[in-house]
Parts: sequence; C-alpha cells; structure tokens
Amino acid sequence: MAEALGSALGPAALGPAAPSLLALAAAAAAVILLSFASAEPSTALRAFFVTPWSSAWFLGNMLDQAALLSVAALGVAIAFKAGTFNLGGEGQVYSGGLAAAAILAGNPALPGPAALALAGAAAVLAGSAMAAVPGILKARLGADEMIATFLLSAAVSPVADFLIAGPLRDPDGSLLATVRFSGDRVLPRLMAPSSLNASLFAALLLAFLALVVLERGIMGFRLRAAGSSPSFARFAGIDSSRYWTPALAVSGGLHGLAGFFAVAGTYGICHQGFAGGLGWNAIAVALIARNSPAAILPAALAYAWIRAGSDAALMSTDLSFETASFVQAAVFLLVTARFFRGKRA
Repeated sequence: MAEALGSALGPAALGPAAPSLLALAAAAAAVILLSFASAEPSTALRAFFVTPWSSAWFLGNMLDQAALLSVAALGVAIAFKAGTFNLGGEGQVYSGGLAAAAILAGNPALPGPAALALAGAAAVLAGSAMAAVPGILKARLGADEMIATFLLSAAVSPVADFLIAGPLRDPDGSLLATVRFSGDRVLPRLMAPSSLNASLFAALLLAFLALVVLERGIMGFRLRAAGSSPSFARFAGIDSSRYWTPALAVSGGLHGLAGFFAVAGTYGICHQGFAGGLGWNAIAVALIARNSPAAILPAALAYAWIRAGSDAALMSTDLSFETASFVQAAVFLLVTARFFRGKRA
C-alpha cells in the first residue's frame, strides 16, 4: 500500500507539488493510525501535532535532534553519492563521541575553547578512520562496504561501552558515564532549558558547504559521476574506485562530528548508549531527503517532529511504545516509498 501511494503521489506524478502533498499524505496517515490506535484520539492527535511546538523546551529539543540528524545524514548522503553505503554510522557516532569525551573529561589545564576544538577534531578523525578502513578494503580487495562498515561498528560499540563503564567512568557518579564536562567545555545553549545548542549553526553551515561542493564544484561532479554512472565516469576518465575511500572517510567524519555535538552539546556528558540510534535514523533522514543536501535539514526537522510527536502522544495517552514506533515507521515508509520504487526501476 505504501508503495502504491508513493507511486501515485511521487514526484513524477505531482511535479512541483510533490513535497507538500507527500507531507500532507504523511500527516493524514498519522491521523488515521492515531485515531484507531488510541482510546483518546483527540488527545493523541493534539499531542502529536501541537506539543512539539508548544514550548521552548519541546521546540528546542526537537531542533537539537534535527541538527544532530542532519549532520549524520549528510554523511550518509555523501557516501551514497559516491556509489557506496555507510551502514556503520551508529558505531562512528559512538566512537566520535567517546574520543571527544576522553579529551573533554581530562586535560584540566587545557583551556575550554581549545579542548572543544581538539575534541571536535578527535571525533572527526575517529569516525573517519572507522569508515575509511572499509573503503580501503572495498577499493583494494573488493570487499562489500555495507557489511564491512556494519561489522566494524558492531565490534566497536561494546568496546566503547566498556571504556565508558570502566577507565573513563566518573568514580563518584552513579551513572555509567564520564564526569560531567565543565561549563567552558560544552557548546553554548541557545534556547534554555532545552538542549538546543550551537551545533545548530554548524549543521546549517555544513549543509550549505555540502550543497556547494556536491552540486556546484568539480569535485562534486566527479563524485556524483563516479557514483551514479561508473560506465560514464570511465568514459570521462574518472576512476570510480578512487572516490570510495575519501567519500566514506568524509561520511564517517560527519558521523563522528555528530557524536561530538551529542556529548559536548546535547548532554554535556558521555554516557552508555548516548548515540540512541542516531546513525540508523540518519539513514532514514537521508532517504527522505533523496540524498539531497538542500533537503537534508527539512527532512531532519520532519523526522525529529514525527519522533517528538509520537513520544508526546505516548506520554499523554494510553498509546503503547510499540504503537508509537509503528506510527513513525508507517509515515516513514509512505514518504520513502517513491525512493525505493525508483531504485528498483
């Protein structure tokens, strides 16, 4: 059914009106599902559509999640543009945040701004290294980068958990987490008391840079040619394999940067499980945006709103956790149905 709706409401059928009509269709799907799933449909619908925008707390938290999603989703999109797929985003976010936390929680003599800059660089390098290895294996040995990135991510996550619960854990705290970072070692907050912070500006800047490089620059043209049509790329003298490793490294670096923003901005601490599915959700955002840098931010905001609305409905009514997750999944399938249909065609 989702595919049929995606076909009927897809961009080719609707032209310029497609994004708006797809958004309306997704909203209609949420209305129908919540009406049937909850014994208090009016309360559930109000919570879903209104609560995420109702206060600085809810709005700021939603924008913060959108910023994190957009940074990681840009990484997914860049890898995809080069003809690769990064399935290790979750581990890259985790390793980036852990590398940043190791610097922010230690080195007390280091000035706050310098510690933040060094932590951000360490996060990017950690994420890049995790993604570059599968890229090298793909270019040199023909390994499947999807499997390689996923397995490496799965291997790194428990190691990160061990380090957070062991050597890096706050000895005086009751949480499985590092010490809380001092005030000059966290990103400035923008909308107290929410978690929104200066990473929002970084997300906007990164989206603009990605748009310019991928859509306007010669490097972006070569990258897109290598990914979309290897035969044409060969005819034009472009070796597609040369772009796999750099694209995956940039992708991993952006995921690692998202991990830095999470620990230094959203939480101000590094705790077990802080990634919270960010790497996987970023794939969903990139698919909704059709891997377009210009559409990443709106897609991230829409996805963050769907999640925030579902959580609000969950807390306000008798809606179960499973039903709230089903609403999110159903809306996502509706919006992305056209993408998958186009890929098979």
